[in-house]
Amino acid sequence: MTVDESAPGPGAVRPGGRTARVRTAVLRAAGDVLAERGFAHLDLADVARRADVGKTTVYRRWGTATGLVADLLLDMAQQSVPRADTGSLLGDLTANARLVQRTLADPRQGALFKAVITAPTCDPKAADALHRFYAVRVEEWAGCVRQAAARGEVPEGTDPHEVIRATSAPLYYRFLTTGLPLDETAADRAATATAAAARAGAYTRDA
Repeated sequence: MTVDESAPGPGAVRPGGRTARVRTAVLRAAGDVLAERGFAHLDLADVARRADVGKTTVYRRWGTATGLVADLLLDMAQQSVPRADTGSLLGDLTANARLVQRTLADPRQGALFKAVITAPTCDPKAADALHRFYAVRVEEWAGCVRQAAARGEVPEGTDPHEVIRATSAPLYYRFLTTGLPLDETAADRAATATAAAARAGAYTRDA
């Protein structure tokens, strides 16, 4: 579950100085467009105008809307909050679920995530970028399940990636398919259910 960075895509370099400021401005503008209008309306010329950057610069560096989304997802993965280490599986999963809940419940972040989640349905390269983003985030949090296994909280052979996916899956489902509020109660319920299932052996590789 690691990201292969041997062949970075457009905009994947992490430069300094003015180039870094341009990248920051463009990615911020791209996120605004995605949150406001969705992937289908992500236009590089519009992003350049919002970022106060020359169109040539944006087209030369990112090339396509998909290239821009890929770099935005890379940046989001790099800027994400590190995983918790509370000393218990339930505490760690609760921290994970509450982080997901806060992100999706935030008006701008929620709209942005909805845009990048739906983009892959019409663009294979966007799908690959999204898969890479979540591979990084799931692997970051998988460590808490490995620690739980070492403490004897879950059976040997528990798949850490499946446990982390199972924790956030109900929150994404509620977010994408209902108009119900996404609150801490929903987050805590998801974490509690996943921790109980993991302790019962539901996520062992044999299962």
